[in-house]
Amino acid sequence: MIGTSTGKGKFAYMENTNGDGTNELLEAQAHIWNHTFNYITSMSLKCAVQLGIPDIISTHDKPLTLSELTKALSIPEVKAAHIFRLMRILVHTGFFGVQKIHEDQEGYVLTPSSKLLLKTRETNLSSFLLMMIDPVFVTPFHFMSAWFQGKESTPFVAAFGMEVWDYFGQHLDTNKFFHAAMASDTEFVMSVVVKDCKSMFEGFRSLVDVGGGTGTMAKAMSKAFPHLRCTNFDRPHVISNMQGSKNLDIVEGDMFESVPSADIILLKWIMHDWSDEECVKILKRCREAIPSKDKQGKVVIIDIVMDDKKGKQESIETQLCFDMLMMSLVTGKERTVIEWEKLFLESGFRSYKITHCLGLRSIIEVFP
Repeated sequence: MIGTSTGKGKFAYMENTNGDGTNELLEAQAHIWNHTFNYITSMSLKCAVQLGIPDIISTHDKPLTLSELTKALSIPEVKAAHIFRLMRILVHTGFFGVQKIHEDQEGYVLTPSSKLLLKTRETNLSSFLLMMIDPVFVTPFHFMSAWFQGKESTPFVAAFGMEVWDYFGQHLDTNKFFHAAMASDTEFVMSVVVKDCKSMFEGFRSLVDVGGGTGTMAKAMSKAFPHLRCTNFDRPHVISNMQGSKNLDIVEGDMFESVPSADIILLKWIMHDWSDEECVKILKRCREAIPSKDKQGKVVIIDIVMDDKKGKQESIETQLCFDMLMMSLVTGKERTVIEWEKLFLESGFRSYKITHCLGLRSIIEVFP
């Protein structure tokens, strides 16, 4: 029943008499609207992170009321109602929670998701979030239809007239922002690897992190596994200001040309950036760099293994979104088990093992 005003201070009631066909149309409209406005949740979350709302809530030992939050944000009182609206959508989507303080008073609390956005936390994803919805990464999607009809290699090229890596080279602030985002993700991944996947790295003497960026992974590996001689390997302009340490070396080079020798060659979130042909070239260089099968050398890949038949619907959708992001920015893609296996065989590897231990991503051990 739907309540409707009679104009006389009373309510009349009428039944919802929509037929099956109308209901289907309305559901279809709701589905379209839901995905049309999905970006608003992302932008609302971005706003909350930029305002520092998760960190403000975390500094209180009890639920934070709306008036306390508004005061802590140092914004005009007139904006309090708008902060309520911002928090309402973020509570609805599970980024914050609400708890009762008194009979007639509620306060905001953190959820597991917003705890991962705390800037004071060693493993936080705030910079990753801000990078992924930065205009540099979003703008290419506005050029996608033109890209399909044109000759550019990616929508990013259609938008900016150059490849994403060249753009980073010319825009140092964006490059720094990008590497900070990747570092935050690496810190998160390492917290899981060290806890749950230690055995994969035991019994080996050396490791090279290929495309290791600013060295977050190699540094973390050298600290977590002091028996490993670790090397951070990347292009000269990426690692020019880096310095090694006791069991950490910094080596510059091009992974398409050669890779430093080691027992383990690590490729964290590298392969999805490149086409199949380029991945085969990288893997061949990696195979040349590791010992023979008898000496137990291997390549360790941390990346998405697509499977649209298993897993939670939300996780599958996120993997599909990552694949579209790769299509938009670079020549790479997210791959299924069959697609991964094809790359390994073409590169001369004999076997592999997939361990699903990183949520949306997996660890693939590849053996010569």
